[in-house]
Amino acid sequence: MPVLVILFVFAFSFYIFYKVKYFRTQKPAEKKWISAKASVALGLFVALFGVNQYFINQTTVGYIVGSIFLLLGAINIWGGMKSYKFYLPHAIEEAEQLKK
Repeated sequence: MPVLVILFVFAFSFYIFYKVKYFRTQKPAEKKWISAKASVALGLFVALFGVNQYFINQTTVGYIVGSIFLLLGAINIWGGMKSYKFYLPHAIEEAEQLKK
């Protein structure tokens, strides 16, 4: 499925983008907020890889591996979204304090 490959590339590109941004920022709350976004991108990459396994390897082992990757990706996305929602107000507050 070429669509999944394109989505892989986008998800992995966003992961790399956010990790580079993570290392370049000095603000602690913004760092955690960006790390949460990177976690969501990585989870999306892993989940899409698991979905791709369903189409590539149509065997029992392929389905088990795909299910594991899909589950790990979903957990990573869920945890990243929770962190994103938690750290967003802190990052906004931190940015407002630095503007003053």
